[in-house]
Amino acid sequence: MSDPTPITEQAVAEAVDAALAAISAAGDSTALRAARTEHTAEQSPLAKLNAAIRDLPGDQKAAAGKLVGQARGRVNQALAAQEGVVLAAEEQARLAAESVDVTAVPSRRRAGARHPLSLLTEAMGDVFTGMGWEIAEGPELEHEWFNFDALNFDEDHPARAMQDTFFVEPVERHLVLRTHTSPVQIRSLLSRPLPLYVVAPGRVYRTDELDATHTPVFQQIEGIAIDKGLTMAHLRGTLEHLARSMFGEGAQIRLRPNFFPFTEPSAEMDVWQPNAKGGARWVEWGGCGMVNRNVLRAAGIDPEEYQGFAFGMGIERTLQFRNDMNDMRDMVEGDVRFSQQFGMVV
Repeated sequence: MSDPTPITEQAVAEAVDAALAAISAAGDSTALRAARTEHTAEQSPLAKLNAAIRDLPGDQKAAAGKLVGQARGRVNQALAAQEGVVLAAEEQARLAAESVDVTAVPSRRRAGARHPLSLLTEAMGDVFTGMGWEIAEGPELEHEWFNFDALNFDEDHPARAMQDTFFVEPVERHLVLRTHTSPVQIRSLLSRPLPLYVVAPGRVYRTDELDATHTPVFQQIEGIAIDKGLTMAHLRGTLEHLARSMFGEGAQIRLRPNFFPFTEPSAEMDVWQPNAKGGARWVEWGGCGMVNRNVLRAAGIDPEEYQGFAFGMGIERTLQFRNDMNDMRDMVEGDVRFSQQFGMVV
């Protein structure tokens, strides 16, 4: 059994001095808690001196108790005082860290906005909904049947080639990144009742290099109308209304004979562009025509009873024509300064 700690005035003074020094040096709450544990807890020097009082003769206990009790009181008072100082300092530091300098120049953050292509897509959709058409959407990862076969593309058609179309591996699954939004028209024919007037905007993919006039990922809007008695005159009237809505009442279009697998007869649609690079001229805007009878049959529609027309154009090209832009790359680089030219519409 260890000898009891001798209770002397020197031993008590040394314990008090050590405790007061540690308390005074504690500059934060963590250090102060450590000093409290070291100098007042059960294993501290003062606690051991207090425990030793029980082993003293009866006539010495009162004096020793008074000596140790006064020492512990001094230490506890010092702890309370230092705790007030430390907490006040920490509170002051916290307030300083959270303070706001109302005279400081605020940091300026440039607000974002919707891309002009998104705004134009909605504007073009509004033109058709105003005529009573519906807007339809479809998957961008599409089956080859919807993207080609149902649209009367021959198996050896150049558009099916790997160098023109993004095929998704394994190729045996016949999945492609859609090359146009025409598959949405087929899906609409298979799922909606007739008569049908549908416009399909969306993102499409081609293996084109990014340059001033092409991009491998771009926006397209296509429309299809199936009803009884529709003719090329209805098609032209629809496209003229769209052109004037996009380019002003003086806009002009013309139709040139062309070939597309899914329309017959087919036409290339040009729009008069007074600000075209190199001078005013007709500029190709899109393709159109009467829906091919084979396409109607693929959707289970009797071509003897129903006729229809279809068309499609690029939204990027439309934005170029509307705003006299010569480089399509500006639309895809994500620079907010480009969007600012069109108004920061949220």
